Amino acid sequence: MSEPEQKLTLIGHLGELRVRLTWSAVAVAVGVAVCFIFRNWIFAILQAPASYLEFQAIDMTENMNAIMQVCFIGGIIIAMPVLIYHGIMFVAPALSRQEKKGVFIIIPWITIMFLGGVVFGYFMLAPWTVWFLSTFGSDFATTFPRISTYIGFLTKLLLLVGLVFEMPVLATFLARIGILKPQWLSSKRGLAIIICFVAAAIITPPDPITQLLLAIPLILLYEMSIILARVAYRRKQEAAARKAAEEDEG
Repeated sequence: MSEPEQKLTLIGHLGELRVRLTWSAVAVAVGVAVCFIFRNWIFAILQAPASYLEFQAIDMTENMNAIMQVCFIGGIIIAMPVLIYHGIMFVAPALSRQEKKGVFIIIPWITIMFLGGVVFGYFMLAPWTVWFLSTFGSDFATTFPRISTYIGFLTKLLLLVGLVFEMPVLATFLARIGILKPQWLSSKRGLAIIICFVAAAIITPPDPITQLLLAIPLILLYEMSIILARVAYRRKQEAAARKAAEEDEG
């Protein structure tokens, strides 16, 4: 390929990237607007795990900052399918036909697993974590948390838990396109268990029960990843064997 052709190709990629980033930004902006309209309802849901606490706003802009933080993160969550779609379509030309098919199959599962992680974090981790942090040392002082601190902590917790729940989907896709082998996952099981506990310790507060509540599902998700990777990898090998047989017959 000549230098002018390479420049045209680069300009074309940059133009496509600009278009997809623009549509992604529009999707996030729409999500932010929707969250702002329903902000009272969203805040009621977020405050439910700590309904027994009295929140306070110390700075004049604290309420506004908390609202915008929730709306921004909520906007990203609402726009997640659009962001995933445009990210995949940008790299789609570099993928084979079979890889493209696998990508479009996992898009709904990416959203489902992410929402499943958020739901798990909200109903299983958040109530216990908030109770522990607000009552530990209560003999010395009563906790009156700042609204921005609480909202920031809870949204980050739910976002991180939602992301780690993507592990089985990612493992299945990588096995489907032949990058990840299930044998490798099985051989790293011991290291993975340690990493699960370390990740749980980083995501959650320094509370062993909360860490255990997250570490156990992470380990189960890893085992699920091994099973799904085996199925996807076996199907890939069977498809390759059928294609080779058809070529031999032809």
